[in-house]
Amino acid sequence: MKTQLNFGIIGSGYMGKAYAVALKALPAVFPLSAEPVCDMLATSDAQGAAQSARALGFRRSTGDWRELVTDPAIDVVGICSPTYLHKEMALAAIAAGKHVICEKPLSLSASDAQEMADAATQAGVCTLVGFNYMKNPATALAKQLIESGEIGDIIHFRGTHNEDFLMDPTLPMSWRLKREFASSAGALGDIASHIINMAHYLCGPVAEVVGDSQIIHPKRPNANGELEAVENDDQTSFLLTFASGVQGSIEASRVAAGRKMGLTYEIIGTQGSLYFDQERLAELQYFSARDPAHLQGFRTILIGPEHPDYRHFCIGTGHGFGFNDMIMVEMRDLIEGIGGTRTLWPSFTDAVHSAQVVEAVMRSQQDRTWVAVSPAAPAP
Repeated sequence: MKTQLNFGIIGSGYMGKAYAVALKALPAVFPLSAEPVCDMLATSDAQGAAQSARALGFRRSTGDWRELVTDPAIDVVGICSPTYLHKEMALAAIAAGKHVICEKPLSLSASDAQEMADAATQAGVCTLVGFNYMKNPATALAKQLIESGEIGDIIHFRGTHNEDFLMDPTLPMSWRLKREFASSAGALGDIASHIINMAHYLCGPVAEVVGDSQIIHPKRPNANGELEAVENDDQTSFLLTFASGVQGSIEASRVAAGRKMGLTYEIIGTQGSLYFDQERLAELQYFSARDPAHLQGFRTILIGPEHPDYRHFCIGTGHGFGFNDMIMVEMRDLIEGIGGTRTLWPSFTDAVHSAQVVEAVMRSQQDRTWVAVSPAAPAP
């Protein structure tokens, strides 16, 4: 195992910056088997790449991502580009023997995701997909409570991922709204994939779905001020049945007025329930039917040092946890997974399942019926 891992990051936007910030801070937060180094940054413009590299602390930069993925000094490639570029970039990095972390959704289609997963397996490289909202001490605690039987047998899952970043119909057209660049699954592929992955993590793989999706704002102004057709959904909702037989529902929207980060889940068991809201990401709501009748009701568990990973960030309960903290947990997992001391989840192979669920919902909408999803392994 190397004592240093050189990271090459493609993209310097929101997630590229988050990766760089996490990698820089990581050695001060977690004990690591290898030190991460921000070695090279790639963007589509060489001058912009150089400027961003200086700001984010990268040693080198390039205007050509191909130069990054083939550079012999790079050990790990981080892909923070628009979805339509993921497959080409990931396959090139895998072919060059690099480990890869790629933002979600993994690809434009389930078949592309499977091709990427197969290539990684054949090459023997480690992969991780950026479903970062599961990298939260509150959700890790929820999984512990489920697996220990605290809420009994699960009988229902209800999940949402509602935001309002496209609520305004005058907002301009972007790549996220075009099939060519973001697939036919809009809110379904872009943000529902987060809660689909969360459902898989907490309750196991999905066996079948039935659902529907809608475009609320059918046209938006392009760069020339002309109205252009939106090509994927603004909101979606579907029923699901897990492989275990448990029933559930998921909804997602990018036009849900007032919801800024409305990722939530409620898991109902025979002896209790759990509820989580990402806007209060350092809390978990817990109800136990075992409590005396006069004391029953949801209690708020404030996340603290007694819960997974939190103690590395703060010694005090209730002081909070943040988005960049989840990225640091994710990067810790990646580094230790490469070192063989941690199981990487979700890998490219695991993320295929989320893509298959998305496509099953789209087929359900078209055929107006329940659609089966290919079997998948549960999360570790």
